[in-house]
Amino acid sequence: MNGRKEVFFLKKEAKTFALDRGLEHVTRALALRGSRRGVLARLGRILAGARLLPILPVDRARASAHSNPHQTDPTQCDYWKYCSMDGQLCSCCGGSSTDCPPGTQISKVSWVGTCLNGQDGRNYLVSYTDCCGRSSCGQCNCNANVGERPAYEMGIHNDINWCVANGETSYHCTISLIVGVAD
Repeated sequence: MNGRKEVFFLKKEAKTFALDRGLEHVTRALALRGSRRGVLARLGRILAGARLLPILPVDRARASAHSNPHQTDPTQCDYWKYCSMDGQLCSCCGGSSTDCPPGTQISKVSWVGTCLNGQDGRNYLVSYTDCCGRSSCGQCNCNANVGERPAYEMGIHNDINWCVANGETSYHCTISLIVGVAD
């Protein structure tokens, strides 16, 4: 029994020895062909190239739009049309994504955003209009703010109570209307 174990270990050592010899041969051959500085220079170029990989032109918007299952559900905040939404969805407050709930009135002013529809790959101009006249619904609060500008550019800032143009200034919820295709 001892003889078998010794033969097994000798074969294992022989394989390890052959592997060590092979690696040593390859390492010495590489050392003869280049310097340490050359190896470091090549390694630096590879690392620099790897850092530039994320800025290559890739259509990430289309890929992310198709990977999001809520892109087609108007009761969810990540519905494609709500990319610049800031407020409660009227679809959760007794209305729909395009109609104010009963007992509220549509604001006379609104803000506009440009949103990518993941289904057809086109950008649309979307008008966000507040529904006024009742206290805040308090449900389905969405705050996307894509493309929002500073508050001093009032026409494209969505943190304003847009109901101030109406007689009744209390905010209830927000609807979104497609007003055109962005070209």
